[in-house]
Amino acid sequence: MKTRKAIHAADYHPIADLITYNPLPSHKLRQIDPFIFLNHHGHQTYPKNNNGLPFGPHPHRGMETVTFILEGDIMHKDSGGHESVIEAGGIQWMTAGSGLIHAEVSSEKFKKEGGDLEILQLWVNLPAKHKMTKPKYIGLQKNEINHFKLDEDKVNVQLISGEWEGQKGSFETISPIMLSTIHLKAGGKFTKSIPQEENVFFYIVKGSVELQGEKIPFRNLVEFNNDGESVSVKASEDAIIILGHAKPFNEPIVAQGPFVMNTQQEIMQAYQDYQAGKFGSWDHE
Repeated sequence: MKTRKAIHAADYHPIADLITYNPLPSHKLRQIDPFIFLNHHGHQTYPKNNNGLPFGPHPHRGMETVTFILEGDIMHKDSGGHESVIEAGGIQWMTAGSGLIHAEVSSEKFKKEGGDLEILQLWVNLPAKHKMTKPKYIGLQKNEINHFKLDEDKVNVQLISGEWEGQKGSFETISPIMLSTIHLKAGGKFTKSIPQEENVFFYIVKGSVELQGEKIPFRNLVEFNNDGESVSVKASEDAIIILGHAKPFNEPIVAQGPFVMNTQQEIMQAYQDYQAGKFGSWDHE
């Protein structure tokens, strides 16, 4: 088993009226290469006639965003012409690559009717050789994503990318990355094989779980040592976790605002290109 190195509690950083916790990066943890950033929005209940999510048009380059919609919805629009509304249980995977502008806001229906909202966004780095790849966006609803059950149906795995016990994830990725959302009923357990050299991304969204007898509550990120070849989890109560693993890129990283590159010069170039209109035009209302 991989032993846990540290537990990192998510810091509270509200954005406007949006409840937001941020476990990565923190003052003790810069990244879990290639996983570099996580925001956990909610859980909260919006009233009728609300303003919805506050993420209007903004640029990205050099990384990917994976957005987990647990409750509520997200309306995505970008300068590449992609547009969708993804509802509860769905996933968005956007490859910013060479650069694009996008907005992530609530649908008109959600703003009018209100309701529960809980959304997480994970940033995944791109290796240097793929930083300037063509931008791409795919949004899948809950029923379009591969899922399977374990431990007499007490564990439900939503397999986003990579492979697990012969099952294949619903998103093709540029670099080999395994990523899943796992719902566990109290007492449910699983063991996932993970190569020793791969880094593990493990975040508890709801409930609490046990790792090698240690109980860890929600809104905590677990950092593992590269000393074993599996992770074994048992739910202390009904729980949701996000589990990912991948080989680290082991490349220099310079992150500034919405851009994630390898050098400061590349960051400066990203700002210049954005200001010069090279990320596409934004003509959405």
